Amino acid sequence: MIVTIDGPAGAGKSTVARALAQRLGFAYLDTGAMYRAVALAALQRGVDWTQPDALAQLARQIQIEFQNDRVLLDGADVTEAIRDWKITQITPYVADNVEVRKRLIELQHRFCQGRNIVTEGRDQGTLVFPEAECKIFLTASAEERARRRLAELQARGESATLEEVLAAQQRRDQEDASRPFGRLTRAPDAVEAPTDGLSITEVVDRLADLVRRRQQEMVRSSCPCCPPESSHADINHGNTSKI
Repeated sequence: MIVTIDGPAGAGKSTVARALAQRLGFAYLDTGAMYRAVALAALQRGVDWTQPDALAQLARQIQIEFQNDRVLLDGADVTEAIRDWKITQITPYVADNVEVRKRLIELQHRFCQGRNIVTEGRDQGTLVFPEAECKIFLTASAEERARRRLAELQARGESATLEEVLAAQQRRDQEDASRPFGRLTRAPDAVEAPTDGLSITEVVDRLADLVRRRQQEMVRSSCPCCPPESSHADINHGNTSKI
């Protein structure tokens, strides 16, 4: 079973997706880390990230792996390094590169093959896994997302103001929404999950319930003796598009 979690920067996708995968016993894929790894490789190797062809060639050369929640770039652990503010500034060049995205999508398909998995990013439920059995679109207000990002930066000892983070986030939102290939958009069959005012545990509780109900629906649909469910509106208290 493939569970996709898409949403804007700062919505809590990585934290929620990792916790949800652990709760369900699924594998976890952080696709954003893959784009950041390419950006880090460009910085380390002196590749001009403003040159699309050079960046695409680099993406085809490097090896990105996930081991025990750690991100490996050519065998080296870069889990912390890819979260640096400088990498955040470079990453849009990587994300906007069509050939890089095609290469990373290929790796994402390879990683998820034959697994129960929770995968998160911007285009997982639309472009990468349109056939996913359970799609979630995680959201939060702009102010809440900026506060979360600022807290992450401060925890790593990086200096920034809320205004700076909010401005950078607004630019990122515009870039994500206007990207010609792999833009951020909610899949028509995705369930929206607002996270403002909720703890990580509360969000994961709701999503785990959603996934388990979808699993039950899959079992019923494959069993000729089981009556079909008329609706799963009770998940959303009458609104099947939001939890």
